[in-house]
Amino acid sequence: MAQYTGVAVSPGRVIGTIRSMAPPVAEPPAKDTLPEGADAAAEAERIPVAAAAVQAALTRLAERAPGDGKKILEATAQMAADPSLTQTAQGLVLSGGKSPARAVWEAGDQVATMLEGLGGYMAERATDVRDVRARIVAELRGEQAPGIPDASEPFVLTAIDLAPADTATLDPTRVIALITSDGGPQSHTAILARQLGLPAIVAAKSIHEFTDGTEVFVDAGLGTVTDEVTDEHHLFAEAWAELQKNPLTYEGGGGALADGTRVQLLANIGGAADAEKAAAAHADGVGLFRTEFLFLDREDEPSVEEQTAAYVEAFAHLPGKKVVVRTIDAGADKPLPFLTDADEPNPALGVRAYRTSWEKRSVLTNQLDAIAAAAKQSRATPWVMAPMIATVTETEDFAALCQERGLRPAGIMVETPSAAITADRHLAACDFASIGTNDLTQYTMAADRQLGSLAHLNNPWQPSVLSLVKATCDGARAAGGDPEAVGEEVAKPVGVCGEAAGDPGLAVVLVGLGVSSLSMTPRSLPAVAKVLSTVTLEQAQALAAQAVGARTAEEAMHAVRAGLPVLGELGL
Repeated sequence: MAQYTGVAVSPGRVIGTIRSMAPPVAEPPAKDTLPEGADAAAEAERIPVAAAAVQAALTRLAERAPGDGKKILEATAQMAADPSLTQTAQGLVLSGGKSPARAVWEAGDQVATMLEGLGGYMAERATDVRDVRARIVAELRGEQAPGIPDASEPFVLTAIDLAPADTATLDPTRVIALITSDGGPQSHTAILARQLGLPAIVAAKSIHEFTDGTEVFVDAGLGTVTDEVTDEHHLFAEAWAELQKNPLTYEGGGGALADGTRVQLLANIGGAADAEKAAAAHADGVGLFRTEFLFLDREDEPSVEEQTAAYVEAFAHLPGKKVVVRTIDAGADKPLPFLTDADEPNPALGVRAYRTSWEKRSVLTNQLDAIAAAAKQSRATPWVMAPMIATVTETEDFAALCQERGLRPAGIMVETPSAAITADRHLAACDFASIGTNDLTQYTMAADRQLGSLAHLNNPWQPSVLSLVKATCDGARAAGGDPEAVGEEVAKPVGVCGEAAGDPGLAVVLVGLGVSSLSMTPRSLPAVAKVLSTVTLEQAQALAAQAVGARTAEEAMHAVRAGLPVLGELGL
């Protein structure tokens, strides 16, 4: 028997046969040069032709891909057409005598290394460049491009990691679970797996010890894979399959604990299409409206009028409901040419999010003007919050900007340890806080959330992270004037809008710590609502105390799961 463990990113229990991603395209030998007498110009011209063929193939894939997959494929297709890669490669053929395949390989390395040096979002694009490079080399050789295996029966896919082009074309009717040895909980692979509802585990280092054809039981809620498939495992898998046929119904909206304590269950959205899905899922509203979609991939700032129209369109799907709008979170992994500095040595700790307003005030004030204008044209109730707040002075500044425009409630994102441990003073200066557990975890643990090698640190079950959530809720009670208040009685509400909110077990802990609202992908709402309905506030508080007091993240998670047998019953 063999069992391997990784980081759980999307729950599910399945039994299936392993199929591995095809091996990567082999690197052309370093001494791979043009044959004697070859026409260098003609050989060089093969490179843009191959790149155009790759672009066309990716574009065809994009036309069939849904949602975010379509956008990722379109972006990768554009990268295949980027002349910086093809022209560099042609130069290596013409001046260095390299074969076209070797030239593309070396040119791809140059471009990828340059992007990695920029850090943040640009560093992530290095993976895309190497994917495009491999596809062009395969085209030049007449080989099949790398991709997901073609099998007649559904299978468990294992891979080192998936390129965005592969992840975007995952078909859940063929791939029943996904396990990678690399990648982190915030990678393209993890994010899209969650959106597809596909059981997925990342950073399972030894998964390739299983050979193709091995039957395994995958428990993606626990992050485990074993080749000893028992009768009990078959019962678990059957129960999970039945749950998918008859998904939990989230009727009427509104989460409640077993004793009637109310918890707002909200959705994370990125635009009007997502707002429509949130409404269809009966969410109580929106806990995180990511507004970056209006700003990314642009050279210039969108006008106030353009922004207003986009907000009105999103708000229209949520009449009478709360919509928490996060102001632009640029920088780090989302650089903008008109707002952020591409040369920062460590952009995750640099001038990002609210901090960009220090030098370029008008981008933030224009956005607030647009939100205020949209609010007047809508029946939704916008709440506005600023990301990456570290000092009370920043909170006071943002709250004043909102007040000038009649935008209330005005709040902040708690993503830095400094904001969490001084939450009482922050919340004395604003109306609410929303905890971004993704960033709060990476800053608490000093671990880049994009690195698969640090995935074990980037775990919201870390007791230190949960202690900071507790500190924030304690600060909210102090700011609200009633130190004994809990749940909806807290005068200054605290929500969670990071990935942690969509984990049903962790959701119980967060409520037990004093969080009053949880925001997640709409797919997660039914399971979270169901699990919350099985515990009282007193029970949630007891489980939260165990988690905060645990020695390790693993001990915290296992202690809570032991106290929530419903998780096992539902395969979560």
